[in-house]
Amino acid sequence: MNRINQLFQDSPKNLLSIYFCAGCPTLEGTADVIRTLERNGVHSIEIGIPFSDPMADGIVIQEAATRALRNGMSLRILFEQLRDIRSDVRIPLILMGYLNPIMKFGFEAFCQKCVECGIDGVIIPDLPFKDYEETYKPIADRYDIRVIMLITPETSEARVREIDEHTNGFIYMVSSAATTGAQKDFDSQKQAYFKKIQDMHLRNPRMVGFGISNKQTFDAACANSSGAIIGSRFVTLLNEAEGDAEKAITQLKENVGR
Repeated sequence: MNRINQLFQDSPKNLLSIYFCAGCPTLEGTADVIRTLERNGVHSIEIGIPFSDPMADGIVIQEAATRALRNGMSLRILFEQLRDIRSDVRIPLILMGYLNPIMKFGFEAFCQKCVECGIDGVIIPDLPFKDYEETYKPIADRYDIRVIMLITPETSEARVREIDEHTNGFIYMVSSAATTGAQKDFDSQKQAYFKKIQDMHLRNPRMVGFGISNKQTFDAACANSSGAIIGSRFVTLLNEAEGDAEKAITQLKENVGR
């Protein structure tokens, strides 16, 4: 069974997933960050593929991507760094990146490398759903790679149900239509959106991302889904700690009450 599906089968609630950008703050730190996060009880990890135009990301992750690219990070180097990661890492690993570098690499070659490294899924925020269904899904299915789709408060109920029917793993429930970035709390409008999606009784589990940085937002996410994805706050802490992932994740868990 794919590790993503296994995770939600074994631990359906209060999951903590962490995003960080490969190659930031140091080029060689990727594998160490992954191992440190698993050792500290993180349930899954999203590894960002740096890109020059990350349109869905706020300033923190934009700057991390720029720094990673300046450090020399590329998709080929990332796969090389992840080559032996499954010798000791057991939790689900998901690559998150934009379509352009993945298309340049070649999607089938990308999936082949994912299998070689033990990558379980991929999130491509700018992949149109129609293209996913017609072109990318058959290839990803062949390699047992989960393609995780995003929904926002603006996503229609019909599209949400279509995504639920044609994807596997989990649905990434974006907390707002804005870019990534820490928030202090979720307002009543966002809470209503969470409740609306919960009441749809979807087949796939859901994880909430964008804006989660403290106990209030983490608890609100977990109350309305299987758990939370934290990116910008962890990236900030990792940079402040000069790449010390142990220090960064310890502080983050204190912030969210874990």
